[in-house]
Amino acid sequence: MTQLTIAIAKGRLHAETLDLLSLAGLGISSETISSRRLAVEDESGRYRLIFVKPTDVPVYVEHGIADCGIVGRDVLLESEPDLLQPLSLNIGACRIVVAATQNPPANQPGILRVATKYPRTAARHFGSRGVAVELIQLSGSVELASVLGLADCIVDLVETGNTLRENGLMIIEVITDSTARLVVNRASYQLKADAIGQLVQSLEQTMEEASSD
Repeated sequence: MTQLTIAIAKGRLHAETLDLLSLAGLGISSETISSRRLAVEDESGRYRLIFVKPTDVPVYVEHGIADCGIVGRDVLLESEPDLLQPLSLNIGACRIVVAATQNPPANQPGILRVATKYPRTAARHFGSRGVAVELIQLSGSVELASVLGLADCIVDLVETGNTLRENGLMIIEVITDSTARLVVNRASYQLKADAIGQLVQSLEQTMEEASSD
C-alpha cells in the first residue's frame, strides 16, 4: 500500500534526488528511472514518485496531491508556498546572484533594469537596499539580457559560474545560497506522521553516512 507520494523536480536536481532516495532505502530500478512515465511506484510499493517541473513541486505538495517533495530553495524563495520544510538536503548546491558586465551596476543613475527568472527574489533584494528597479522577467538565457543591453544586470541561479564568465559577466553579489529541501504538506505531516518521520530519519542517516565517508 502506498504510504507517501513524493514530488520530484525534473531537471538539474532529478538525478541527485533519485540517488539520494535510493541510498535512503527506496527501491528505484534503472528501468523505472529511464522510463518516460511521470508517476511510478518504488519496488516496495510504499512510495509513489511523481516527476514535475521544479516550480510545480510546491504546487502539488501544497494542494495535497503529493505528501512531500524535493525541490531547490530558490524555487521556494520565489513561490513562498505554505509548506513545512523539515530538512535541508546536501544536494543541488547553488547560489542566487546578481551578475553584470560592469561593477557595480547599482551606481548607475536612474532605475536599474534587472532581468531574472526570480522577480520576487530580486524585488525583495533590491527593495531592502532602497534601489529602484525595473524587473524584466525571462524564462531562459538570462545572461543574454545583460550582454545585449536589455538589462543592466541579472539575478540568476548559478552553480559554478562558468556560463557567466563565458558570456563576459561577473558576479557582483551573492544574494543567498540554495540547496534542495524536503517540503511537506501540512495535513500530511499530521495524518501520515509515522511515514514522513521514517523518510526524514532515513534521509538524515543517509546524509550523515555520506558526510563521514
